[in-house]
Parts: sequence; structure tokens; C-alpha cells
Amino acid sequence: MQQMTGSTTIPSSSKLSISASSLKGKQSVRATFRLPEATIHLLGIAAAQLGLKQKSLFDQLIEDREVLSKIAEMTDNTDAQGRICRQKTFVLNKKSLEVLESVSRQQKIPRDLLVEISIRRLLPVMDAEQEKHEKRLRIHKEMKACHEQCIKLQRKSEKLLGYKDQAYLLSEKISNSCESSIEELAKILKNGRNLGNYKMSQHNA
Repeated sequence: MQQMTGSTTIPSSSKLSISASSLKGKQSVRATFRLPEATIHLLGIAAAQLGLKQKSLFDQLIEDREVLSKIAEMTDNTDAQGRICRQKTFVLNKKSLEVLESVSRQQKIPRDLLVEISIRRLLPVMDAEQEKHEKRLRIHKEMKACHEQCIKLQRKSEKLLGYKDQAYLLSEKISNSCESSIEELAKILKNGRNLGNYKMSQHNA
């Protein structure tokens, strides 16, 4: 097996090579956009729900030139009229900002509008997350009802057989396992508590 030494160099044509421009493209910059409140809120809640940093999610939405160009082709400039917006500063990669500004110039679409529509691509994702969250709430409720039955069975086993009997010990094990699962699901539901705010913000948009 060939080993790399301190004198080993990587050919410029290698996929392992890097350039100064590619490194500079990863630099973080700040940019301010005028966006509707609901759009700003959507990005924040989506990042939290998906377990991503807001910067990372924002970059993923606008860094693909081909996707952004298609969005621009489908966008009507009149969509920006009559909306109440506010300024919001985001941190993003320098390369992502360059792609955004380039597509905006070429397609003659305001970059604020491109950003807004790009963020609103998250709506189907969040709708699916909202639906899943509501189903989890129902399951959580049913699990709690099941746990209550397990507790009743545990008490009955103790009364009939005593707390040292194998049947009682097994019923206790089932009850404890059910309680542990309920607590785990409660943590998941807690992470999705902002989904209710998402639904309200989009309804009022």
C-alpha cells in the first residue's frame, strides 16, 4: 500500500485537490433581506424541527444555481406587490450569496423574492411534519391509556399472587417498559411543540 509522506504532493487534477476560491466560498457573510414575517418564522421553525442550524438550512435552499434558476423562471414579479415585509439579516456562505445575486441579475428577479420563494419550498415538508406530529400526539394518548391498564394489571397481580411472584414481576416489567416508552415519545413531542406556532403563522400569512 502506498503511503503518503511529508514530501508527497497531490496532482492538481486530483479530486482531492482544493483551490483558494473554493475555500473562500465557504466563508460566512451577512446579508439582509426584506421578507414577510411568516417566511422568516417558517425558516426558524423548520431548522429547529429538522435539527439543523438555520445557516445550514438557508444555504441548502439557495446554493444550487440550477434549482434557483428554475424557481426564478416560475416567479412572477407581481408576487412581491402589496406584501408587508421587514428586514432580516442572515448568515450564509459567500458562494451561496454569489449564486443568489447572479441568478437575480440574470433572471431580473428581486433577490428578496427569490429568497422568499426558496424558503417557502419548506412548506410541504413542514405540512408533513405537522401531520406526523398530530399522529404522534394521538399515539401518545393511547400509550398513556395502555399504561393505566398495565398498572391495574400489576396491582391485580400483586393482590392475587404477591409482589415476589413471577407473574407479578413480569407485569411490573411491562408497566415500567410502557412508562419508559411514553417518556421517550414525550421528548419527541416536546421537540415538535413549535409546529403549532408554524401552522398558526402560515394561516395568518
